Amino acid sequence: MRQIWKSFRALYFASLMMLIGSGLLSTYLALRLAADHVDGLWVGALMAANYFGLVLGGKLGHRLIARVGHIRAYATCAGIVGAAVLGHGLVDWLPAWLVLRMIVGLGMMCQYMVIESWLNEQADANQRGLVFSGYMIASYLGLVLGQLILVMHPALGPELLMLVALCFALCLVPVAMTRRIHPAPLHPAPMEPRFFIKRVPQSLSTVLGSGLIVGSFYGLAPLYASQQGLSTEQVGLFMGSCIFAGLVVQWPLGWLSDRYDRALLIRCFALFLAVVALPLAVLPAVPLELLFVLGFLCSLVQFCLYPLAVAFSNDHVESDRRVSLTAMLLVTYGVGASVGPLVAGVLMKLFGSQMLYAFFSFFALVLVWRIRPKAVTNLHQVDDAPLHHVAMPDSMSSSPLVAALDPRVDEQVVQDQMQTAPAPDAAPAAEPDTPQASDEVPPEECARDHLSGARP
Repeated sequence: MRQIWKSFRALYFASLMMLIGSGLLSTYLALRLAADHVDGLWVGALMAANYFGLVLGGKLGHRLIARVGHIRAYATCAGIVGAAVLGHGLVDWLPAWLVLRMIVGLGMMCQYMVIESWLNEQADANQRGLVFSGYMIASYLGLVLGQLILVMHPALGPELLMLVALCFALCLVPVAMTRRIHPAPLHPAPMEPRFFIKRVPQSLSTVLGSGLIVGSFYGLAPLYASQQGLSTEQVGLFMGSCIFAGLVVQWPLGWLSDRYDRALLIRCFALFLAVVALPLAVLPAVPLELLFVLGFLCSLVQFCLYPLAVAFSNDHVESDRRVSLTAMLLVTYGVGASVGPLVAGVLMKLFGSQMLYAFFSFFALVLVWRIRPKAVTNLHQVDDAPLHHVAMPDSMSSSPLVAALDPRVDEQVVQDQMQTAPAPDAAPAAEPDTPQASDEVPPEECARDHLSGARP
């Protein structure tokens, strides 16, 4: 693992800085609007716009990368995201903030795609699991550190936006200075929605429910905590502890997932979430210690639903469709994460802040009703099922190209489905990203195939 970290530390650092900025921005905007006494509908709309941008970026990012190359695409998006972040401090008109938030999501998705395709291209086949683990740790750690910044700097002034923009500027440095061969262009995998809706409906239901819950959590939990009387420092600690729960639960979850029926686990975790969220849903005022404990426990299970659904769906889909499956799952998650904050924001506006956790409890119960383990026993199960569980980040810190890093997906399948030659009009533009002979890469290595020449 030490060698893996050393080989990929530049890309991990880029991911870390991106997620510090992203996590801080989401919480800052929620607290800023709460301080201005803006209702939760606008807070939810901002998070919905961010996820809409992420979904849109998953479609447009491939075209941008194919046209100008990985490094230029990454630099362009980092600059645009930084400008959009600072735009929040220049304009107070909330509809403009929606547009800016969408631009941030779109640009970040393109950045995720560049980093993930680069990690996949430079990782040996037997290292993909460890490389993916390091990427996930960097992503979750960035989200946690973004919240802890509020503990050290509780004032909600424009300097926090400057700090977010600073993070996006710093994440540009390791990618812009690389002297390795840039990855081969990738094209989007076909999603085949009709096939997957018929084959893995319960997995898609779980992913949609997870998107509704987690998307609402990222956007509205800071507002909920603020309306419970927590100070800015306490909101940062609350959000940091909840996101940290999502990281620490992944490895115990993997142990359980490899030993027990995954559909049953989804149902049990959903029921546990519904029960634990209930006190937060019915009590208008929660004692501070109880709020932290129950918030941590809710996060432990809400961050389990997506990775369990991914593993469960992979058990029922053939290997040559798993790249397309990942794209379908992330789009489904993005749809849920776009709708969830809007609905939860309306409920909080009409009935009070505790409706956030009532929203969680309700959809958790819907999953308990929807997931029926006996209905899928041996139904469409593929020959290599059950597959080994792999810890997965949520789609706030990953792109459709995350399938390329998933060790359950055969590397050749990824190459066959997602790799293509650059478009004719894109080749001249992408050429400057390729290092010259003076850049530490021998000329003969530049002439080799990208996959064999991009090893660290």
